[in-house]
Amino acid sequence: MIAVLHETTPARAGDPVETAARGWVAKVPALPMPGGGDTLGRWQALAHMAAQDLCLVKVLEAHYDARAILLALAPERLPPAQALGAVWAAHGPQETLQLDPCGRTLSGSKPWCSGAGWVDIALVTVRDEERTRLFLVDARHPGLQFDTNGWVATGMARIPSGTAHFNQVPAVEIGASNAYLERPGFWHGGAGIAACWYGAAVALAEPLRRSERCAQPGVAAGLLGEVDMHLASCAALLRELAAQIDAEPHASHRMAVIRVRSVVERACMHTLDLVGRALGPGPMCLDTFHAQRWSDLTVFIRQSHADRDWQELGALCHAEEHPWRL
Repeated sequence: MIAVLHETTPARAGDPVETAARGWVAKVPALPMPGGGDTLGRWQALAHMAAQDLCLVKVLEAHYDARAILLALAPERLPPAQALGAVWAAHGPQETLQLDPCGRTLSGSKPWCSGAGWVDIALVTVRDEERTRLFLVDARHPGLQFDTNGWVATGMARIPSGTAHFNQVPAVEIGASNAYLERPGFWHGGAGIAACWYGAAVALAEPLRRSERCAQPGVAAGLLGEVDMHLASCAALLRELAAQIDAEPHASHRMAVIRVRSVVERACMHTLDLVGRALGPGPMCLDTFHAQRWSDLTVFIRQSHADRDWQELGALCHAEEHPWRL
């Protein structure tokens, strides 16, 4: 069963998220590898972290994902356990990042770099014609500067996410072209993000679950029942997918991953709505931790590809003979 904290609070007030992340990594240097026999344990850990603090899990999920990628594609490049890592794989119209003619350094700009200025190493994607190449860089190199001034979100505001500007930053290519996207772990890691969303939604629903108003039939109990239907369905799908990945670790399980991400994203949206309707504005306005989690989750779940995922899921479903076999 996916672990859920009964008392879920973010990192202590005043503690920088970076400090909390480094402390966590020192205590938990590794998580079970996706497809390594305990995928559910990995996702339980991520859900547990997310229930405490979504900004914290944003840093930690990327760190553990970076280590999983390196273990799969270039284990000899794995940095020391205490080195905080990130994966900067988002693309956007501002991106100009390119490999220099010398083939050894990167120059240009890369948007949406979470943990900018905090992490020690980063795995960075570069588009090269029709290919996607992956490079390992020292995120502390003086040729790497960060602009986070454009990050104005109130949700996920405690983790810097901005544009990284590279000026001849030494880079080591990891794996062959497109290996980052073609490995099964790419999809397995995408399901791990859903576990983060799920953990935060469960924590958000806890005040309603504990409310005395739910002890007897009424509006609050009915709304909690609807929350339960959504979250219990998510838990079942996550457990099922974890078992499938462990049974067939070399398969991507693409359709199942997209389904899980889509179902969990919808469950989060419903939970935000249902808990608000049941408890009113009080917790959002008077409970610091609840208000922070509420704001952070609304931003974090937009890491989903939304309707594009539904379109892909529908196309994959159409190609299946018996997608809903019991």
